Amino acid sequence: VQLQASGGGLVQAGESLRLSCVASGRIFSSYTMGWFRQAPGKAREFVAAITLSGGSTVYAVSVKDRFAISKANAGAKKMVYLQMNSLKPEDTAVYYCAAHRYIGSVSELPGQYDYWGQGTLVTVSS
Repeated sequence: VQLQASGGGLVQAGESLRLSCVASGRIFSSYTMGWFRQAPGKAREFVAAITLSGGSTVYAVSVKDRFAISKANAGAKKMVYLQMNSLKPEDTAVYYCAAHRYIGSVSELPGQYDYWGQGTLVTVSS
């Protein structure tokens, strides 16, 4: 499984940005895909996740009502998006997409994700 994240950039507070993640290889509909972020000097934290089968979503409290995760199929590849609205300076971080195999629930723990993309930098200026 290969994950490729894109869409990061520099925006001002209050603006929007959409991140994309392309998942290729042996990724099954039973997988869950998520977004994490890591700010300088901080631990990697969960942002949002979506199941590829039913489309169930889970959000971190800090982004709920501002961010939206969605999915789409692109041939043999899976696409996952993170629409980020009303961005704040504290949203500044490197954002990573990740995937985990079926474990019966959506995980918010980085250690339970099996595959990771390379990260895309989001910078929000005040």
